[in-house]
Amino acid sequence: MKLATKINTNVYNQVEIIMSKYGLHGLPLAHFLSQCAHESGNFQFVRENLNYSADSLLKVFGKYFKNKEIAEGYARKPEAIANRVYADRMGNGNEKSGDGYKFRGRGYIQLTGKNNYEAFGKYIGQDILGNPDSVATIYPLESAYWFFETRKLFDISKEGDSEEIVKRITKLVNGGYHGLQDRIDKFNFFKELV
Repeated sequence: MKLATKINTNVYNQVEIIMSKYGLHGLPLAHFLSQCAHESGNFQFVRENLNYSADSLLKVFGKYFKNKEIAEGYARKPEAIANRVYADRMGNGNEKSGDGYKFRGRGYIQLTGKNNYEAFGKYIGQDILGNPDSVATIYPLESAYWFFETRKLFDISKEGDSEEIVKRITKLVNGGYHGLQDRIDKFNFFKELV
């Protein structure tokens, strides 16, 4: 497969396992890899970077940081930021519980929240809640596969190779269209390799 010469060996080995285990190939594989590549900086990042300045907190997470004074109290404190932003949602406890940081985004599609970690663990038959970092270290691609599967993104990916399909998938992965052109470019790249 041409793909083996275009991505690093570790990622390719993970892809081979996913292809074999789940029968993933063709357009669904290209859509999947393009989204994973974009979300992870070309398969480099497996943990959410929450090292925000006060100004960035106001722009990105303004809902949780209502003014500059509050934002400055959290700036450059990733653990505190995660605990605030992810508190009391996605199955996480309150800010003091530490769940926000414990279940922050990991894997190539940034699996986030205790509920998602628990559901993914059940899916693969592993105690992910007891070892949440395994999403980054052992299961970065398989957690992304689970995300695609449970959100029916593979069904959409079978509909074709148009930019509109990439856009629809992007909206469901990202919640918006951040990096859409890069995702389209990556899809066209992977489409030629799979």
